Amino acid sequence: MPRGDKSSYTDTQKRKAGHIEESEKDQGRSGAAAERIAWATVNKQDGGGRKGGSAKKTATRTTKASATKKAAVKKTAAQKAATKAVPKKATSKTVKKVAKKATKKAAKKATPTPAVKKTVKKAAKKTAAKQAPRKAASKTAAGTSAK
Repeated sequence: MPRGDKSSYTDTQKRKAGHIEESEKDQGRSGAAAERIAWATVNKQDGGGRKGGSAKKTATRTTKASATKKAAVKKTAAQKAATKAVPKKATSKTVKKVAKKATKKAAKKATPTPAVKKTVKKAAKKTAAKQAPRKAASKTAAGTSAK
């Protein structure tokens, strides 16, 4: 089989490549570039020119698995809790509301302990004490230059 031969591709794959090629041409790419991109996309999605059977299923499964992994990583814990709590016929607005509530609950649980609050107060006092002389000095300097 010579290089670039498309006989091993299914009709569906050829049709898909044709649609991709048309869309690439509509975006202003040359015919050769559009064809190259189209077949590269088909190869990536279907794992090359395969005729069905178990080989095609494996390629599709792999693509779906990687997409699922990426989507799972992007979900936050609050969103996961929200999707579990919302009934199946819920709209995206209700899902967002439930996610917000779950996030607020998690934030309330993560409030700082008294020891942490003390440390934060001490740090705030120190910075305020350091800045007070600077402010006073800048005011006096501004007052003398204005006279």
